[in-house]
Amino acid sequence: MYFLKDYFHYSWDKGRSDLIAALTVAAIALPQSMAYALIAGVDPRFGLYSAIFVTAIASIFGSSSHLVNGPTSAISLVVFSTLAFIEPDARSDAYEAMFLLGIMVGTIQIAIAVFKLGDLTRYISESVILGFMTGAAILLAIGQIGNSLGIRDKGTGHQQIFYRLWLTLTGATPNYKALTITILTVVLALAFRQLVRKYRLPQMDMLVVLVFVSILAYLFGWSVPGIGAKTAVAVAGTVPASLPLPHIPEIKFAWIPAMSSGALAIAFLGLLEALAIAKSIANQTGQSLDYNRQCMAEGLANLGGGFLQCLPGSGSLTRSAINYQAGAKTRFSGILAALVVAVTLLALAPLTKYIPKSVLAGLLIITAARLIDLKRLRYTFRASNFDAILVTITTFTALFIGVEYSILTGVALSILLFVPRAAKLKGGELVVSNEGIVRERLISDPPCTSIILFDLEGEIFFGAAPELDRYLDNLKKRAIASEIHYIVLRLKRVRNPDIVCIERLEHFLHETKKLGIVVLLAGVRPDLFRALSNVDIEKWFPRDRIFLEKEEDDRDSATLKAVRHAYAVLGDNANTCEHCAAIEDNDPRKASLYYLI
Repeated sequence: MYFLKDYFHYSWDKGRSDLIAALTVAAIALPQSMAYALIAGVDPRFGLYSAIFVTAIASIFGSSSHLVNGPTSAISLVVFSTLAFIEPDARSDAYEAMFLLGIMVGTIQIAIAVFKLGDLTRYISESVILGFMTGAAILLAIGQIGNSLGIRDKGTGHQQIFYRLWLTLTGATPNYKALTITILTVVLALAFRQLVRKYRLPQMDMLVVLVFVSILAYLFGWSVPGIGAKTAVAVAGTVPASLPLPHIPEIKFAWIPAMSSGALAIAFLGLLEALAIAKSIANQTGQSLDYNRQCMAEGLANLGGGFLQCLPGSGSLTRSAINYQAGAKTRFSGILAALVVAVTLLALAPLTKYIPKSVLAGLLIITAARLIDLKRLRYTFRASNFDAILVTITTFTALFIGVEYSILTGVALSILLFVPRAAKLKGGELVVSNEGIVRERLISDPPCTSIILFDLEGEIFFGAAPELDRYLDNLKKRAIASEIHYIVLRLKRVRNPDIVCIERLEHFLHETKKLGIVVLLAGVRPDLFRALSNVDIEKWFPRDRIFLEKEEDDRDSATLKAVRHAYAVLGDNANTCEHCAAIEDNDPRKASLYYLI
């Protein structure tokens, strides 16, 4: 079984490295998973369950040795937006819908893996992810303003986030104790991160801040229930000291269409996140990744998580980077991290009722700030208008339309913008110079009145058909106007022929044959020759006019062979071209001195 192969030669040294990495990852996973559940608008325990089961399942079946799955800020934002159709007070329905959402996401991701579509994710522009993460970070920070001020969020998930923020801030009095906790959390988090970097300490700064500030709030009595069993600041709530039992979520069929776009967005976003992180780390380690296997692991993790009351998840950039930097050797580090979170949950769960929400809000604001890659944004906007448009539109879609539509809009836009660029078929005339070199024709070169040498380069699929028609039509018109009877069409650099362009080329060959024009196809690659053979071109088009791209042991070029063949068929007596005569006067080059540039 492929998911056990990492453990066949598992050693104590690997185990020790994986354990150290797992303890470090668990330290950051504990506060993050609770905070991300807060983003999704659900109970913190579901984030902790995700940090256990989604992490473990993805590590068991995954391909990357360092990728750590679980709840993420971006996925949680989409979950919150997807569940917005459920009334705020219907918490039980929201939880059941979230479990069903995880199953839907997992099913989509498994289908992508089964049909081996995982490799297609690499064709989606990185700028889509950059724009999404920028928009998600802004939404994340805005969404925590209410918790940081100690006031209750107003409005519903159906309403635009800036309108909800306005409703929350107007007519509400800030809780200055909560605001103090938030500011202290941010300051300490920034300071501790500097210490971690300076002294290369284990990256447990977020956990240390969470514990330290929560203890301070407890000592001041702000998180201890007082009169009326109320606390001075809102707390995260009690997490049961137990693991969830397998649970089949309630299915209301009206939920499925309402959550379908969100499930699709989470499925794609989750795969893009996971594969991008895994590939980034693999570039440093040299590990070979199986994209479809990783897609299967992501799907199994979310599918299994849906039956174990988990928040949907994906690959975590923070926890994966820490896992790698802490020295993890195999995927077992992810399993160990999940076990550490599980043990911690069972042992310390009752203490979560003393964690102020404003502490989590402060940590999430820090997380949001770190998600915005200003350096990468500046580089993108300076380097490419294409990518700048993708980033801008994806970001604004997240902010003003909906985060679940942001990733889908970005993906669709990247495809729409890519297809016209991929359809740019280039064409250029070649010429045989006086020195016997076949090269691109310059303005100063005299035209050849005996042979047209023309080169095509690019994808010849349906999107390039208009360009191909234009080039072939111009060749035909020029041959007729100049009474040229020989055309050498170089096809060495055309790729991925489809039926539309094959039909266009066949139509051109039929027309030129009727006009008495001999067309030689030079540099024909195997895929193009196979496509032409499939439409029985050799039944009516002479085989000696097709020059296949040279084999490795063939020192000559198919294009040079075609040029020499054209001169040989034309014959010296019929060749009255001054350009060709200049070549002959210079040296007898027809036999061996043609070079192609």
